[in-house]
Amino acid sequence: MNPSVIICLHDVSPRHDERIRAIHAFLAELGVGARYSMLLVPDFWASAPLGSHAGFAHWLRDRRDEGVEMVLHGYFHRDTTQHTSALAAWKARTYTASEGEFFGLSEEDAGRRIDEGQAVVAEVVGAPTEGFVAPAWLYSEGARAALATRKFAWAENHSTVWSPRTGKTLLRGPVVSYASRDLQRIIGSHLWSRTASIVLRGQPVVRFALHPHDFDIPSLRREIERALRNFLRYRQPLLYGELVAARAT
Repeated sequence: MNPSVIICLHDVSPRHDERIRAIHAFLAELGVGARYSMLLVPDFWASAPLGSHAGFAHWLRDRRDEGVEMVLHGYFHRDTTQHTSALAAWKARTYTASEGEFFGLSEEDAGRRIDEGQAVVAEVVGAPTEGFVAPAWLYSEGARAALATRKFAWAENHSTVWSPRTGKTLLRGPVVSYASRDLQRIIGSHLWSRTASIVLRGQPVVRFALHPHDFDIPSLRREIERALRNFLRYRQPLLYGELVAARAT
């Protein structure tokens, strides 16, 4: 496989309408066009149903028709589980701002949200998705079990892309991502981005994740542009579906 970069835009929801459209325009300016993936949240924080905003839904269908890959990204993007383990509760607070929705779900609850999310996405964009990414890349054992009985071609966490049905690993390697929640995370994002530009040069496929609020911080926006331009100098944008097809041959 030629050197490639998978670019994905998380938290796609009418809650972030203006930011999502601006990032789409940003990617167009860099020559990415429709060669990236949108991670759709059916009802972000239970306050922004994907299908209740006609203008945004129409815009999403246009992007899908252009070739943007649509991916299911949880359902509410909010962790409401009462974690019984102190370690699990600490991870839920520390790894993300209590947004690891699938981190504490049972197989039954995870399966219900996945099925309902697929139905919403199919109605809004015209077809169910082939891939699933849990919010914050966090999965319970129940969530993994639920995925294994669904028809997704791929799923991913922070270090791996795999086939839920077979368990086969499709790609290993860390995600280049950014966090804007506080100064410590902003500084860490800059350090990781600069480091990744060097240490991932030999990686055949690099994953590059964007979040709507990344672009609220001018220094992060500049670093994202620098890093992405750097990767695109010697890599071609790749969709997850194309990765799956390549690994099947």
